[in-house]
Amino acid sequence: MKISEILNEKIISTDMECIDKDDAINKVIDLASNSGLMLDIESVRKCVFEREGLVSTGVGKGFAIPHGKTEQIKDIVAAFAILKNPIDFDSIDLEPVKFIFLIIGKESLLNAHIKLLSRISRLMNKDDFRDKLAEAGSPSEVLQMFKDEEQNYLDL
Repeated sequence: MKISEILNEKIISTDMECIDKDDAINKVIDLASNSGLMLDIESVRKCVFEREGLVSTGVGKGFAIPHGKTEQIKDIVAAFAILKNPIDFDSIDLEPVKFIFLIIGKESLLNAHIKLLSRISRLMNKDDFRDKLAEAGSPSEVLQMFKDEEQNYLDL
């Protein structure tokens, strides 16, 4: 499964305004609800915040990948946000976060969930890709950037 297959323009934001980490997570979950794949948004919220409570998903380089697992989804749920102003996310490198990629899976889709987390991490670790994303002016541009990047790197 490719990243570009789980994203669409309705679940991408290029100018999300957030006041702090919790606000950002809540807003990206709200954005993901546009997918129509959530059976119960509060269960999704609970699983993401429980996971975040274990250890921050701020993985460094201005990027966070909050995630969780719940049976209260129809299929893998995702959302991607570029923040208007970077925020503290308790990241491992202590750098503020500008990019948030939310992914929600369920036990029956565990393999796909893990592969997607790995793909997202590999793509977002590329400095040039993050630089391009930072300049994106619309959700359609972001989606196209993910498609192009995945085509360029078949090993993802």
